[in-house]
Amino acid sequence: MHKKLHDKIAQFTDASAIKEKGLYPYFRAIESAQDTEVIIDGKPVLMFGSNSYLGLTGHPYIKEAAISAVNKYGTGCAGSRFLNGTLDIHIELEERLARFVGKESAILFSTGFQVNIGVLSCLTGRNNYILLDEMDHASIIDGSRLSFSRIIKYGHNDMADLERKLRILPKEAVKLIVVDGVFSMEGDFVLLPAIAFLADKYGANIMIDDAHALGVIGVKGSGTASHFNLTNQIDLISGTFSKSLASLGGFVASDSATIDYIKHRARSLIFSASMPPSTVASTLAALDIIEQEPERIIKLWDNTHYAAKLMLAEGFDLGASESPILPIYIRDADKTFLTTKYLQDAGIFVNPIVSPAVPSNSSLIRFSLMATHSFKQIEQAVEKIAKAFRIYNVTSSTYKLEKTPSYHQNIDLPDGRKKVADRQVIL
Repeated sequence: MHKKLHDKIAQFTDASAIKEKGLYPYFRAIESAQDTEVIIDGKPVLMFGSNSYLGLTGHPYIKEAAISAVNKYGTGCAGSRFLNGTLDIHIELEERLARFVGKESAILFSTGFQVNIGVLSCLTGRNNYILLDEMDHASIIDGSRLSFSRIIKYGHNDMADLERKLRILPKEAVKLIVVDGVFSMEGDFVLLPAIAFLADKYGANIMIDDAHALGVIGVKGSGTASHFNLTNQIDLISGTFSKSLASLGGFVASDSATIDYIKHRARSLIFSASMPPSTVASTLAALDIIEQEPERIIKLWDNTHYAAKLMLAEGFDLGASESPILPIYIRDADKTFLTTKYLQDAGIFVNPIVSPAVPSNSSLIRFSLMATHSFKQIEQAVEKIAKAFRIYNVTSSTYKLEKTPSYHQNIDLPDGRKKVADRQVIL
């Protein structure tokens, strides 16, 4: 390796510094299925760091579907969707997903990350504008950078800031607002009614990434647009299969003309191998369960409300979360790593989130619920987190979930829209 590159790499010491302290919390090897309890280093650990919100990754119906697909189609497609890699079950899944989220058409990608890379890099171009919430997922940020469009960030869920940015843009320009439906670290919902109002007022389009919303909110878990009854006002809905849908891959849904354009322009689609048969079949099977067993979503929300109640009673700072993602703010990176290590040793798996994933003063442990968790497991986890906080002197200011949302400030929503915009869970 040339010395200049070697020297650049040698300057990266973030991981080694944490390893030297014995607190490195990443790439932990799990020796079992992704369930409410997993095995790490031969020991049982309660899993509260998974995105399997409905607890479907080990479901026998889904596993059997994957096995059957391998038996019929083999282990891979040996090419891209554009050329030889399209199977009949790819088309079946696309049609199912389009109906599920209320759009005309959909196209599959091999990962959720590739969806945002491919769609955002091809939809807009020079002299166009992409507006991003500052807390949007990394895939949205990277995809927008590849578009050659001008990228404009606005404050997280700050509708007054978004309006200020939209107001100064040329009326004739293409303007695309791209947002997460449920923000992956903060756990709060996008303020979609206000965004839809502003998009209509200033001639912008809207794309929602529903990675953490599918299977969680909306009619039968169909996502954010459904949750707010705004599906017809959203231009593109994307999502991933690695959360509630218990598989791997992603999709974007829209009108037929837009999907046809993406199919012939998105480089991460055209130049990547297609989803293997087993993951397509797994996703189809997961959709079957989500549509046929709505009680799973109800149980997920029962668990979410119960966990939040216990945590708020302990004085935990949950920020503005209103989803099964509960960010427990510690606001100190060292204490975040210490707490994570203590909890794993005590049999609780959580994810530490520090800068640059969040601002340096907003480090947290990300605690996420599954429909398959029991109340007893939740109680055990909260008790051990509270003990860790006492040991490491973590003090948090309690955030009240009933706090009045602030997104109506300086936004003149018409009568009848304010009630729709209020934060609420709609199953």
